[in-house]
Amino acid sequence: MKARRQALILELLGKEPVRNQEQLRNGLKALGVVATQATLSRDIKELGLLKRSSDGAYQPSGVDAAAPASALGTLSRTLSEYLLSVEAVQQLVVVKTGTGQAQILAVAIDRARLPEIAGTLAGDDTILIIARDPQSAQAVVTHLRDLAS
Repeated sequence: MKARRQALILELLGKEPVRNQEQLRNGLKALGVVATQATLSRDIKELGLLKRSSDGAYQPSGVDAAAPASALGTLSRTLSEYLLSVEAVQQLVVVKTGTGQAQILAVAIDRARLPEIAGTLAGDDTILIIARDPQSAQAVVTHLRDLAS
């Protein structure tokens, strides 16, 4: 439920400006998810949401916001919770998660700024990682598996 709710929060933020927790709660309620203020506060913190200075709306923090050591710790925790499988195919890495968990894990991967990764694409339960070359793809698989355990 938490992963689905957090994925819906990110989806809502991508569709329209959300300036406060009440708007966020109402947006989730319209999607059939009931959440308390305390739960939303935890979600906002876990997702690393910040308020834009231009309009006061929530947004995911930039890639540079987290310190690398902190980002790796977050990635490790997120992998251990959401990772189902990971495999390399040429210079691509396919990561499988539970339903609604791919975007959360992809954000953690992006924030970790692993040098072997050129970029990520996330769906509902699958992440496609584009590595710089086939050797880097194998290194990413090994690194993610190590961080997950």
